[in-house]
Amino acid sequence: MDTGKGLLALPKSLKACLIVSLVLLAALIMINQPLKTGSAPQGMVSFQLAGSADLARAIIQNWGSSGLQWAKLSLGLGFVFIPVYTLALILLTRYCMRDRPGIRERTTARWVRTLFITAGLVDFTGNILLLNNLSAPTDAVSLAATLSSLIRFTALTLGVAGLVIIRAARRHPLTPGQ
Repeated sequence: MDTGKGLLALPKSLKACLIVSLVLLAALIMINQPLKTGSAPQGMVSFQLAGSADLARAIIQNWGSSGLQWAKLSLGLGFVFIPVYTLALILLTRYCMRDRPGIRERTTARWVRTLFITAGLVDFTGNILLLNNLSAPTDAVSLAATLSSLIRFTALTLGVAGLVIIRAARRHPLTPGQ
């Protein structure tokens, strides 16, 4: 394990996952730019949260054929991003627990890991649903994709909040070298 300050103090596997996650996230953000339209102001996120076949169809029609290709690329890259960010968050949880021997912190960490794994699994399921919805949107698939997205966002938010709670539990900084 590295010693030192900041990003340099992180374990190599965590650093690698975080860097790859950030690179993939940046690529997804760039791919999302052509998908931002009047009917989809947030691009792919608008499509994820469409909730109905009519809205999903309107978004797809507004994107046109080139936008549809960008959407497929975004979802394809998402399948690479999902396991990388999930692993990064699990490794980050482990790192945050290095000097937290308490039962409450360990229990919270288990819940946090479960939330991150749930987010990854639901994200994967949501991507499959969205790929299916690109060709022939249905209300059922649109609603399922929206619910998947909402569950993922909620799980990630609660997981990050759990990490903050873990770190704040004993009110002292992470000690280097442990």
